[in-house]
Amino acid sequence: MLGLGVNAHASVTLGLFGLPLVMPDIQRDFHVSLPVAAVIGNAPGIGILFALVAWGVLADRRGERLVLAAGVGAAAVCFLAAAFVRTPWALVLLLALAGAAGSAAMVGGGRIVLRWFEPPERGVAMGLRQVSYTLGMALAGFLLPAVSAAHGLPGVLLVCSGCCLAAALLAGLLPGEPPGQPAGQEAQKAASPYRDRALWRVHGTSALHVVPQIVVSTYGVACLVDVYGWDKVHAGQLFGAAAIGGAVVRIAVGRWSDRTGLRMRPLRIITVTAAAVLTLLVVAQAGAVHPAAGPVTLALAAVITVAGNGLAYLAAGELAGPGWAGRVLGTHNGIQNVVALVSAPLLGVLIARAGFWAGFAAGLALCLVSLPVIPLGSERGRALKSPRERHERVRGAPHP
Repeated sequence: MLGLGVNAHASVTLGLFGLPLVMPDIQRDFHVSLPVAAVIGNAPGIGILFALVAWGVLADRRGERLVLAAGVGAAAVCFLAAAFVRTPWALVLLLALAGAAGSAAMVGGGRIVLRWFEPPERGVAMGLRQVSYTLGMALAGFLLPAVSAAHGLPGVLLVCSGCCLAAALLAGLLPGEPPGQPAGQEAQKAASPYRDRALWRVHGTSALHVVPQIVVSTYGVACLVDVYGWDKVHAGQLFGAAAIGGAVVRIAVGRWSDRTGLRMRPLRIITVTAAAVLTLLVVAQAGAVHPAAGPVTLALAAVITVAGNGLAYLAAGELAGPGWAGRVLGTHNGIQNVVALVSAPLLGVLIARAGFWAGFAAGLALCLVSLPVIPLGSERGRALKSPRERHERVRGAPHP
């Protein structure tokens, strides 16, 4: 089940989040400025924004199988149609529809972890599930720039369509339901979890973390090409390698979270580390260090800025409970995509006027702002010191 969720999410990630890797070709093929190219590259986020909560409601009521198959299959159709348009705004519309459809994998895959795994297993499981994004981005980094160089943007979109179609067929044929309550029964009983302020703070923390992620993932390749003179294919490959590193880090962070029984305290440490890396990146852009430090720091930033995503996502789902998991996870990702949709073009304008250092500095500032928002108090007294204690807590045994 986890593998099917990972496969579905990784497959849609190519088209939903991988298009910024071919942004130089979007600019060239459609004769648009960098900010407009950023809107095109992030257009799937428009659809994601409006569809996530709806997919979450459907997942809570009908389960993951219908959501994954229908959503990812519809995304394949939208990417196929997008390959044949030649005007920027028609492309934006079809990519937005693809995002709305493909966002089903973002909700369904996360809900699988909450329904099929016990709490002491969820950190690793969610780390593996979140690897779907980094695996998708790794594949996008190695594949999409090369396909674009050979076949242009239409070839890229056809590849995205084919990957989505294969994932939709697998998701529709294979998933089942976990033992216990059938899908939808929990949703009819549960009260709203939004009375807990900690859930809102988890949402807020992730929203603030989006900006450093967006500035690195959206403009990192352009920075390597424009500032450091890299070939666009090699620049994409560097980010592909960074995505693989990010996958390893996410699993390790999930394991760390399971061993401690905490989600937010590890997230704070990761946030401090991300702030340090972004500081080095700003310094590198200012020319205060050796030029080779710039690409290395960009790769590190690509890894560390996404390392804590799984912890915040898992914390939101656990605070929600199984009856509200789909809706809360949809809302969580929806808030992130609002921020991404607004920040991507604004960062493009900032970079065009002041340079890449200013965009990275904006990411650093919001990373620092997020530190007091992280709801550490919600985990007071929850740390588990041994595997036996974690097992007993899950099974309901007395805990000293």
